[in-house]
Amino acid sequence: LLSQFDPDNTGYISTEKFRSLLQRHGSELDPHKLEVLLALADSNSEGRICYQDFVNLMSNKRSNSFRQAILQGNRRLCSKALLEETGLSLSQRLIRHVAYETLPREIDRKWYYDSYTCCPPPWFMITITIVAFFLYNGVVLDRFVLQVTHPLYLKNALLYHPQLRAQAWRYLTYIFMHAGIEHLGLNVVLQLLVGVPLEMVHGAARISFVYVAGVVAGSLAVSVADMTAPVVGSSGGVYALVSAHLANIVMNWSGMKCQFKLLRMAVALVCMSFEFGRAVWLRFHPSAYPPCPHPSFMAHLGGVMVGITLGVIILRNYEQRLQDQTLWWIFLAIYVIFVLFAIFWNIFAYSLLDLKLPPPP
Repeated sequence: LLSQFDPDNTGYISTEKFRSLLQRHGSELDPHKLEVLLALADSNSEGRICYQDFVNLMSNKRSNSFRQAILQGNRRLCSKALLEETGLSLSQRLIRHVAYETLPREIDRKWYYDSYTCCPPPWFMITITIVAFFLYNGVVLDRFVLQVTHPLYLKNALLYHPQLRAQAWRYLTYIFMHAGIEHLGLNVVLQLLVGVPLEMVHGAARISFVYVAGVVAGSLAVSVADMTAPVVGSSGGVYALVSAHLANIVMNWSGMKCQFKLLRMAVALVCMSFEFGRAVWLRFHPSAYPPCPHPSFMAHLGGVMVGITLGVIILRNYEQRLQDQTLWWIFLAIYVIFVLFAIFWNIFAYSLLDLKLPPPP
């Protein structure tokens, strides 16, 4: 095929030959993929198309040069919008709904709709939810939620405790403990309603990175800014995902076609504000088991900061190489510097400051 359309072995195909190839074999392609190929031909001002771009496109890969060709063109789509198509099955309507919930550009939505195979499924968010809800709280503790008013509240190996900050796993495992059924319930609902669609679009690697980065930033923020308090709950990771998603909607407001987006944003902000307000109130409420205070609320703020920095970059650049994004490296460097600062703070600051820490459990 390359020798037929590129006899001089230049690595490019003329747009005329490219169009004739599409006309000859267009019926064999997915309609939306054909539409993207036509958009590529229409948007190319140099009269030629890189052959490798064509190969990548047919193998469900999109190179940077292909994206640039689409961005520089008028991005006119030849047929009706994906939202107007009828006769779709339930699974097809679900995939279409997810595309419109998370992606701001029609060409990306159509590309995702044709490319998504549910293999692998959104396993990370589902697994982390099942572990948080059932495995630890249900099996190990023989109860679904360990309340902060329970005498066994501090006597477990998972939550973050300032006296046990040298046990590094606690900076992650605290997400499996929750301060009451309402705390657990709201976190589970948010990470399923927001996290699962995001993972379906962006993949487990990106979403798990945002989630875990939010979790680690949350516990480290507590160890720096609220040094005498323990912390429980997955709010750091949940708030990282939700804040990244909301910020992405705001930044691409005109392109986002999700239904009732203003109402949905308002509901999400109200839920997050309610849960955060409850955490603040609980932190300063007299503890049921003094001298140890109630859990800190600083993990929420750590998650939000990760969401509106690293999270926004990840969600904004659908299917693009993060290593090619300057802002990605800037925010990643800031995050690494914060983590290193918090580690040294935990090593030296507690011994230098005259703090009255709660006794170890």
